[in-house]
Amino acid sequence: MDPAEDQLSEIRRGAEEILVEEQLAERLALGRPLRIKAGFDPTAPDLHLGHTVLINKLRQFQVLGHEVIFLIGDFTGMIGDPSGRNATRPALTTDEIAENAKTYERQIFKILDPDRTRIAFNSRWMNEMGAEGIIKLASHHTVARMLERDDFQKRYSAGKPIAVHEFLYPLVQGYDSVALEADVELGGTDQKFNLLVGRQIQQAYGQKPQVVLTMPLLEGLDGVSKMSKSLGNYIGIDEPSGEMFGKLMSVSDELMWRYFELLSFRPIAEIESLGRQVEQGANPRDIKFELAREIVARFHDATAADQAQEAFISQFRQGAIPENIDEITLETTDGQLGIGYVLKQAGLVSSTSEALRMIKQGAVRVDGERVEDRSLQMPSGDTSVYQVGKRRFARISLK
Repeated sequence: MDPAEDQLSEIRRGAEEILVEEQLAERLALGRPLRIKAGFDPTAPDLHLGHTVLINKLRQFQVLGHEVIFLIGDFTGMIGDPSGRNATRPALTTDEIAENAKTYERQIFKILDPDRTRIAFNSRWMNEMGAEGIIKLASHHTVARMLERDDFQKRYSAGKPIAVHEFLYPLVQGYDSVALEADVELGGTDQKFNLLVGRQIQQAYGQKPQVVLTMPLLEGLDGVSKMSKSLGNYIGIDEPSGEMFGKLMSVSDELMWRYFELLSFRPIAEIESLGRQVEQGANPRDIKFELAREIVARFHDATAADQAQEAFISQFRQGAIPENIDEITLETTDGQLGIGYVLKQAGLVSSTSEALRMIKQGAVRVDGERVEDRSLQMPSGDTSVYQVGKRRFARISLK
């Protein structure tokens, strides 16, 4: 195992905050593998690159020789994490959670070493806790402390309802650290309150409090909002290689460096060298190729990355329409369909609102012509090539 100071230098990479860093240094100096925990609620079937910021950090701890615990929150998933929410999150069924959890197990091993990863489900200990245990757990935290949390405080001040079960979420997450005897827990910056509650709960149960390490929230393709499937600004780790490559190439030159820092496995010195190349006149697009190839190769393979780059050069730098695009036929209503509805039904966007937003951004074309009218009606009998952004195409016939 590497010396403690060398490990700490690696662990700091990309981290937003370490609480308390001195305590982490002390534990690293002991020379034993630490138990590193990160929890993920299976609230959606697919992981995206935003999720992998934490998983990459888990991998880093794993490479350094520590025990990694990937916790699937099948119990907390039924409560719903209230972090950053302005309303109560709808509950998922146990069947939905179980199905999503299966896909998580498969996807994480594209990054983590399956032989050195412990997968845990918090339903195992929470289902056994019973009412008495839940009451005891709840006695270790106060309502006043809970309302110090920013999102709860805003909802309470605005008169928006807060369901009692939402108060249980950070308590259960904290108890997970007790059950797993975690030395370190990772989370996004929006999880800081929950992670600190974990320290308190561990102390209440007679354990040494865990070190909290928060990671930044990765901006999505828009460069503004957190990467999110609901916002349509995400890159899914199960997406086809060409789609993934194209989305990465659409990232702004400025945001590219953020992606290098949080997603690349390259040494920091190598990334800094790439930065100097751009300062000396290298085309940022060519550096972005390096990022896209690395990420695509990780989730597919090197051959797929090569093919994706070749297709990108042909399709987007030479303005070509892909040879094999989806052929879709839609039934019209009263002889026509609104452009937003057409794009949604063809699967080129996730919702009509996204379609209208993309039109406003100038990102929608029909037969190569930019669409500017969000109320445009497409007539029955028309067959055209529709394009959204740089990567999504379909030949759609209306009848």
